[in-house]
Amino acid sequence: MKDRKIKRMVLAAVLAALCCVATMSVRIPTPGTGGYIHPGDAIVILCGVFLDPTAALLAAGIGSCMADLLGGYFIYVPITFLIKGLAAFLGSILYRKAAAAGRSLHLAVALCGVIDMVMVAGGYCFCESFLYGVAGAFASVPANLVQGASGLLIAWLLYPLVYRPVELAIGEAG
Repeated sequence: MKDRKIKRMVLAAVLAALCCVATMSVRIPTPGTGGYIHPGDAIVILCGVFLDPTAALLAAGIGSCMADLLGGYFIYVPITFLIKGLAAFLGSILYRKAAAAGRSLHLAVALCGVIDMVMVAGGYCFCESFLYGVAGAFASVPANLVQGASGLLIAWLLYPLVYRPVELAIGEAG
């Protein structure tokens, strides 16, 4: 039992680091708020798939907000922690319910991506409305939807490749 807990903690730490690296590795600048599109949302989605809700929230939130901290987007650190953490938290709940009900896990991963898209586009729009006004906030929505859609696609493609290795590493899936 102790080994399983340690393995899950290590998996959470690795996913948090991957969130940070994936967010910082490829940056496509977007107009409006000065943000950028990145592949980090794919890892946020996979945090929800492979971790329990609390660990998913922490790994996705910490990894994503560390990218903001290291990248100089200081004002976004708490916003990103909350939005990405909640996206992974809700994705984890959905994925576990789908698995328990015997539903398609590939479809569950895609739905986790939809949750991410809604949380990212809606969450940043809401928070940025206080920072940049309503017009500035809505200017970021299309880029956030593209980011979320690309994260969904990347996560959906990675899922079958990493499911079995993660299952073997921690002793069970998810």
